Amino acid sequence: MQTRLLSPDDQGIDEACALLAAGEVVAIPTETVYGLAGDARNPEAVARIYAAKGRPSFNPLIVHVADQDMAERFAVFDSEALVLTDAFWPGALTLVLPLRPDAGIASLVTAGLDTVAIRMPAHPVAHRLLVAFGGPLAAPSANPSGRITATTAAHVADPVNGLGGRIPAVLDAGACPVGVESTIVGWSGGRPALLRPGGIPAEAIEAALGQRLMRPSHDPDAPSAPGQLLSHYAPRASLRLNATGAETGEVMIGFGKVSGDLTLSAGGDMVEAAARLFEVLHQADAMERPIAIAPVPETGLGAAINDRLRRAAAPR
Repeated sequence: MQTRLLSPDDQGIDEACALLAAGEVVAIPTETVYGLAGDARNPEAVARIYAAKGRPSFNPLIVHVADQDMAERFAVFDSEALVLTDAFWPGALTLVLPLRPDAGIASLVTAGLDTVAIRMPAHPVAHRLLVAFGGPLAAPSANPSGRITATTAAHVADPVNGLGGRIPAVLDAGACPVGVESTIVGWSGGRPALLRPGGIPAEAIEAALGQRLMRPSHDPDAPSAPGQLLSHYAPRASLRLNATGAETGEVMIGFGKVSGDLTLSAGGDMVEAAARLFEVLHQADAMERPIAIAPVPETGLGAAINDRLRRAAAPR
């Protein structure tokens, strides 16, 4: 299969919609990362997502919607969920909510759970596509399962480390500005819980709710939300965390005052580091040497960065 790059204009969006309506998959830009989109109501389209990524079928997907009305066709929103959508939608926040019995979402999307992960992306091209398509799109990150996330169309279309040759098209809108996946919030025992740190700091969500988020443990072999597998976002090479310098043969990724062959942010800027994280990991992985990375503070977006790094460094 030849993977085509589609332009982010009306023609490209029309071509993407035609592929999606035919049950195909298309990689699309969001403000967080590129997603591999398929019609969330079409079991064959969703199966193509899993097949292209090599993703385990027990790992649920995020449903992307154009607006609140579309979201409420598929999920049940209580007052706390509406507080969060008012504060952070459209944006890098996914909510895990009760699935409506008549939602019509393919069971593969929810991995058989009675909940659905749902978000409204802020990226203008993603929004235009969702409006034009007129339905929900299931879209995990557009990369082989467990490997480094794609934040550019070139990452997606790479035939070795990406999905080039496995999918028909990528809607190319340049680099993703946030650079890490969405924050995921669900509810446990009636209390809001952080299920995955991401592009919106947990502190901002807690401020909006006026309460602390629970941090429940979870079974990586039975995830309740995307992004909970123990080994994820991984380069081909080994990755050593919290390094203050390179050992022999390593590629060093710096942060702040710790310099390296590459850096997440020489100035220690968390927003820049999050936006550059996966691009820098792709660059380091291409050098085909072990990778070491400097410590990143566990505050704000640092929680999301460190979550991705711990999973990238986990045993495979």
